[in-house]
Amino acid sequence: MRDAAAKITQILPPTPLFTSEINGVQVAFKAESLQPVGAFKVRGAWHRLSALDEAARRRGVVAFSSGNHAQGIAWAARRLGIPATIVMPADAPRVKLDATLALGAEVVRYDRATESREGIAGRLAEARGATLVPSFDDPWVIEGQGSAGIEARRQMETAGLGRPTHVVVPCGGGGLAAGIALALEDARVTVVEPVGWDDMRRSLEAGWIEPVGANPPPTRCDSLMTTRVSTLTFDVLSRRGVEGVAVSEAETAAAQRWAAERLRLVVEPGGAVALAALLVGRVRAEAGMLVLLSGGNVDLAAYARVMTG
Repeated sequence: MRDAAAKITQILPPTPLFTSEINGVQVAFKAESLQPVGAFKVRGAWHRLSALDEAARRRGVVAFSSGNHAQGIAWAARRLGIPATIVMPADAPRVKLDATLALGAEVVRYDRATESREGIAGRLAEARGATLVPSFDDPWVIEGQGSAGIEARRQMETAGLGRPTHVVVPCGGGGLAAGIALALEDARVTVVEPVGWDDMRRSLEAGWIEPVGANPPPTRCDSLMTTRVSTLTFDVLSRRGVEGVAVSEAETAAAQRWAAERLRLVVEPGGAVALAALLVGRVRAEAGMLVLLSGGNVDLAAYARVMTG
């Protein structure tokens, strides 16, 4: 993870760390929404792709994503001269699809209700001899995402806030949360998911992997719509004693408005759930707290409705 952090420092400046008072406590907010691709995913993508040898780079990479991992892979691939193919759901936000295409990646669409993105991506990678880069079920990707924790710890210490003691993290497949849990081994970690999509919370409580149930509710948190977490991420979080909570759509929208008003930040729904949990008291504000604002890729029309809602 220290190697991943060092590699990323060479190509990207640190994302800003903001502070704001909540219930009389100064809380730190890591703005991964301000990454070049609008999300933390560029960290894991760069760490994984930059480790490929020349032969593997020529054969290309294949990934699957609703948009943020897609952009991270496309961004890293373009800088490294690697052909990239991304399997994206047909209902992925247009802003994320357009950004992925603009970065030069090939996009293959699929129906998330009837088709398996993992199956499609696996077949493409096998047929092309390409490297498959999952969005969370990969040690390299987890290490890269953990660099956000190393970076934030350094920023908090420099700002006189001490080391992070409790980190609140949005969770889809758990790659970011697992990376943070490994990077900040002395900190308590809480993962946050949308109601009805909180399979990591239920899995951690049960002690085994519980997939999302049938007919989950609609959610604007497209980046967190993972129907089953991986053994790798679950194992890391379970062994670290991580706990989970869930937030509603209304609570997430309120957090997006708070981020805009108090931090002057545009945060997408999936990137705002950790903040939402803090604002509604599902997680209690305390000294040494670090909250990850993991992404800022919004559909402008939908975001405008949230801001005026």
